[in-house]
Amino acid sequence: MLIRYGFNIEIELTQPAAVVTAMDVHSSARGDILRERDFRVSQPIFVGTFTDAQGNVLRRFNAQPGRINLDLDGIYECDGRHDVIDANADVTPVNDVPLDVLPFLQGSRYCETDLLSDLAWRQFGNIQGGWSKVQAVCDFVHNALYFDYQNARPTRTAAQALEEGTGVCRDFTHLAMTLCRCLNIPARYCNGYLGDIGVPPDPAPMDFNAWFEAYLGGRWYTFDPRHNIPRIGRILIARGRDAMDIPMLTTYGPHWLNRFVVTTEEITKIPVAA
Repeated sequence: MLIRYGFNIEIELTQPAAVVTAMDVHSSARGDILRERDFRVSQPIFVGTFTDAQGNVLRRFNAQPGRINLDLDGIYECDGRHDVIDANADVTPVNDVPLDVLPFLQGSRYCETDLLSDLAWRQFGNIQGGWSKVQAVCDFVHNALYFDYQNARPTRTAAQALEEGTGVCRDFTHLAMTLCRCLNIPARYCNGYLGDIGVPPDPAPMDFNAWFEAYLGGRWYTFDPRHNIPRIGRILIARGRDAMDIPMLTTYGPHWLNRFVVTTEEITKIPVAA
């Protein structure tokens, strides 16, 4: 299966500012890129590229005042399979969790494990089996929150999302991750591309998506409490403890967002290069 992906974003600055982006396909997924036109910035400035400890590909540049266009597109090949399901995957005892996985058991900026621990154990503590426990968490979050772009708020935490009963995909993800961590199941935040492949088209404009990975049976598995069904064609961009770790665009100074266009669609053949 071939997927065309990319973005076209315009921001505006009133003063010089350093900018860091996390919008490239993740280093672990780059082997499936068939073609990519490199990241482009409309200003004639140097763009540095580096990879952080989680394998996220970051760009850094010093932007000048005015409008700046950021643009990237490519063709990605996936196997066309749905997210993996393994009903036998069980919780890994904390003593056996690898050291590099341990941070994903702890609370973080958007995931207040201290506030939701009692709820997590009361609601899910008696469920047997790790996979069943995580899926029950996803079912709960999927039903507890109403998806609404108009109610998006960048400061909303997991506990606040539950209290307000609404949010966008990052809020669904933060809440499910927090409940998993309370249950001693490591969970890490993911964002990336997810097109309407194998599902009815969503009339809303395309956007980046958030989901999470839970560590069960010695490996990571994908879960998506917002959609709550296995999906086809995820393209991973970044992983972190929560959205605070991997903002897609950081400007060290104020900016305004003028345009935000994301493309993720299945294609049948590779277009002829321009």
